Amino acid sequence: MNLVNLESVSHAYGPKPLLSDLSLGVEAGERIGVVGRNGGGKTTLLSVLAGTVRPDSGRVTHNRGLRVGFLSQQDTLDPAATVREIVLGGLAEHEWAGDQRVREILTNLIGDLDLGSRSADLSGGERRRTGLAKLLIDDHDLIMLDEPTNHLDIEAIAWLAGHLSAQKSALVVVTHDRWFLDAVSTRTWEVVDGRVERYEGGYAAYVLAKAERARIAQAAEERRQNLMRKEIAWLRRGPPARTSKPKFRVEAAQALIANEPPARESVELMRFAAARLGKTVYDLENVTLHAGGPGTGPLVLDHLTWQFGPGDRIGLIGVNGSGKSSVLRLLADTVKPDAGRVVRGKTVRLAHLSQELAELDPSRRVLETVEEVRKYLQVGKREWTASQLLERLGFKGEAQWKVVGDLSGGERRRLQLLRLLMDDPNVLLLDEPTNDLDIETLNELEDLLDAWPGTLVLVSHDRYFLERVTDRCVALLGDGKLSMLPGGVDEYLERRAAGTAVTARLGDTATTSGGADVDAAVSGPTGAPTQGGLSAKEERELRKELNRLERQLDKLSDQETRLHAAMAEAASDYARLGSLDAELREIASQKDTIEAEWLETADRLGE
Repeated sequence: MNLVNLESVSHAYGPKPLLSDLSLGVEAGERIGVVGRNGGGKTTLLSVLAGTVRPDSGRVTHNRGLRVGFLSQQDTLDPAATVREIVLGGLAEHEWAGDQRVREILTNLIGDLDLGSRSADLSGGERRRTGLAKLLIDDHDLIMLDEPTNHLDIEAIAWLAGHLSAQKSALVVVTHDRWFLDAVSTRTWEVVDGRVERYEGGYAAYVLAKAERARIAQAAEERRQNLMRKEIAWLRRGPPARTSKPKFRVEAAQALIANEPPARESVELMRFAAARLGKTVYDLENVTLHAGGPGTGPLVLDHLTWQFGPGDRIGLIGVNGSGKSSVLRLLADTVKPDAGRVVRGKTVRLAHLSQELAELDPSRRVLETVEEVRKYLQVGKREWTASQLLERLGFKGEAQWKVVGDLSGGERRRLQLLRLLMDDPNVLLLDEPTNDLDIETLNELEDLLDAWPGTLVLVSHDRYFLERVTDRCVALLGDGKLSMLPGGVDEYLERRAAGTAVTARLGDTATTSGGADVDAAVSGPTGAPTQGGLSAKEERELRKELNRLERQLDKLSDQETRLHAAMAEAASDYARLGSLDAELREIASQKDTIEAEWLETADRLGE
């Protein structure tokens, strides 16, 4: 049963159509992740579905009595209302305090806030979490979230994914957090050029399916190009022959030529060679650091001795307020330690990406902002101008003369990254570099950092990005140390859930203004339970069975590839295509059966 239906919906802002003749629906119980480029229409689609924006044309139909919860990116909280009034409304204390679901939401989203605080006194992130908590406490048939993971730490994101997955409500979520998309989505919508391309599964399934669609489209395009070349050659034969050509064939060839697709507008980030690093990058010797300055604020580091070496790729994890940004500022020499010393290598060429974008002058033009760093850059055998690099980064034509103050958050982030990388750094300190970047730009940035040979220290709540570009993770757990995490983010979440980690955040043992204690034991993922009771022989047999099933899956995948190639060659032979398609469906059925056996076997092994 569809909860919301869109019929022939179109909508535009100015001359740019964001939605074009769109027809789709959201079914009860569906969990849909929405992806696409910044400015491509994702937020507009959500607003039209929620009924907060009336489309230029078409019809939007809601089921009678549909309860929609919509978290937009705009702040709509009453500045005079308290957190308690916004989130709990008129609920008496014994009502919400006795409800485990409500307590869990409060603990994981606003456990560090005083329920008596006025909305006007909260930061942007605190207001955002307050609005999300209110939405989750209320009952809805359809929940719509626009960038819900903004201002949440890794722990809260993991909890939110688990909470949403357990709900019966339908869900439509716009986010650039790919781990979160995979965790909550059963379908993926890609908003592109006014259309919505629909895929089954979460982000990983979407990437695989999109690659397969691209492969099929490439084969079709190659056939079209061959036909086009023949038609052009036919049209260009001598004038006497051209005059005798049937008109319909001339028109068909001209239509084919006119349909030549434009070049794809891709956001590209250049690879820059790092200068050579010596043996010493950063040595922290008996360092003590407080987040608010000497002796003030939470304790971040307590007599810590640590080394950052050449080529280290470190992800720094911790709850909001644990001091991650303070550690980066310490390495960047913008704050001094309370005690101890930081030894910086003589060969270090540092680039520090902060969250504030403070180094960008809002009154200057985009091109001027880049040229003040460097006007020319030698990349390989070619010399690039600042203008050419900006064009490759997506700032084309007049966009290079826009004033920095008029840029969107994502555009400023891209501009800042380019400025940093143009200066040939060999040490990168990145503080939330994924903020306001769309998935395509994130993929480009990951590709850049994959082969970048310098030292990298990364702070990010984007778990997918963190695990992709770093080699090891360390955590600030409130004990003044940097704790190694061999198990990565999963180990961090397990330690937090088990209560073996302390934190500088106030919410873990907070008391609300109403006097009721909020249980702050975070109910994040704790890992699958171990499968006991297996003898060594049984485990060996199960692993052999697992390997056998994997070999069968590999063989079936190879057969699928050969069948796809045969179908491309037999494009005009419909009888042959039908036979090949039947074989392909049979192989897909076999794969489904074997994959189910593999999952059952792996579950018995506890993998």
